[in-house]
Amino acid sequence: MIGLLQRVSSASVVVDGATIGAIDAGLMVLVCAERNDTEKDADALLTKLLGYRVFADEAGKMNRSVTDTNGGLLLVPQFTLAADTKSGTRPSFTPAAAPADGLRLFNYFVEQARLRHPTVQTGQFGADMKVSLTNDGPVTFWLQTNAK
Repeated sequence: MIGLLQRVSSASVVVDGATIGAIDAGLMVLVCAERNDTEKDADALLTKLLGYRVFADEAGKMNRSVTDTNGGLLLVPQFTLAADTKSGTRPSFTPAAAPADGLRLFNYFVEQARLRHPTVQTGQFGADMKVSLTNDGPVTFWLQTNAK
């Protein structure tokens, strides 16, 4: 699985004109299931992102995680992260999980996140979402599991 993690001072997702998810300071994470990913991959990605140290400590070093800071967590499904862009000018999405598998793994990921973190909001799988964020830093990291 892939997670594009962004430290934000705020972020939100709007679908059909209605805000369906919003956080203040925390992490906005674009989440993508790849072909052959399993719950083991989802668990590995979640553990890594909840412990990833991207927030400043008292000395100003990135030494604290979203768990340490009790920051918000906005999880947004984003299958295009799996795009194969090696050739041509049109991406191929064959590396992405099939839609049914992507939905199942995203829902599993969200369920597990809600068990482990107090403030979890989400986007909507398969919807045309308008995502807004204020990237704090900017701080952005690409996380990818290799649990296969």
